[in-house]
Amino acid sequence: MTITQEQATWFAQTFSQLADNVERAVLGKRRVVELVLTAMLSDGHVLLEDVPGTGKTSLARAMAQSVQGTNTRIQFTPDLLPGDITGISVYDQKSGTFEFHAGPVFANIVLADEINRASPKTQAALLEVMEEGRVTVDGVSRQVGVPFLVLATQNPVEQAGTYRLPEAQLDRFLMRTSLGYPDHAATVRILDGAAVATSDLPAVITPQALVGMADLAANVYVDALVLDYIARLVDGTRSADEVRLGVSIRGALALTRATRTRAASQGRTYATPDDVKALAVAVLSHRLILQPEAEFDGVTPEAVVGQVLLDVAPPTRREATV
Repeated sequence: MTITQEQATWFAQTFSQLADNVERAVLGKRRVVELVLTAMLSDGHVLLEDVPGTGKTSLARAMAQSVQGTNTRIQFTPDLLPGDITGISVYDQKSGTFEFHAGPVFANIVLADEINRASPKTQAALLEVMEEGRVTVDGVSRQVGVPFLVLATQNPVEQAGTYRLPEAQLDRFLMRTSLGYPDHAATVRILDGAAVATSDLPAVITPQALVGMADLAANVYVDALVLDYIARLVDGTRSADEVRLGVSIRGALALTRATRTRAASQGRTYATPDDVKALAVAVLSHRLILQPEAEFDGVTPEAVVGQVLLDVAPPTRREATV
């Protein structure tokens, strides 16, 4: 069933209220806030590549406050074990049974700080949770929070003692983006104390209503021409000279889901090529593996996706609406 115009209007208003609320704590970062909200409403996760002190923890807490959700923070270190994330079964001598002690991954929004500092085995403990929304310990599967969003961070500058994220894990993230430093005006406002403490933010929506928003976004109409455009963009990343491995079909599906959500956030019942263009770099760039020669020459995945957007012509006739 396709989303109605009335539902799309409500979706856009609520989306804007959520973004406004989060931006009260994370000043001057509207674009990133909207990307993270889009990912959460598209049943996806976000990788933030940033230096310390740019507001990643504040962003996660502000998101949780805005949706009346729970929030946890996991500091990834080389000695972190998979059970430290998922939880473990502890033997109770009184009852003679094993009791499950839930780990920090059982929350609506999980901040996985410096994920690349943990061993590959510990990183892999997140994979099932990110993909399936559940944890399996001792043969028993348990659902985590609904909605569920992993905000993982890694420091792009300090790489000593880190483990490179494997492509299979990077592909699990719907988007990769960066908060970066605030501009001058936002910096002055922060220094003046204008940023609201995350604990003081009011709730905008309940977790159940947020799940309803995600269901509405999944019913946004995407014309065959827009789907063809997404497919041609993905093909363009695979045939680019600088690319050794292009975007997978999972990446194409992720871009389609995010496109639907962005269309709803603009108050539309249908997606357009502009929705695809607005999200392509954030959704596709981290899925590319460049040729060693291109990396040596300073080519970035973002630049490759940007060039593909220039080379691949969008549909010319207006998409059909319903």
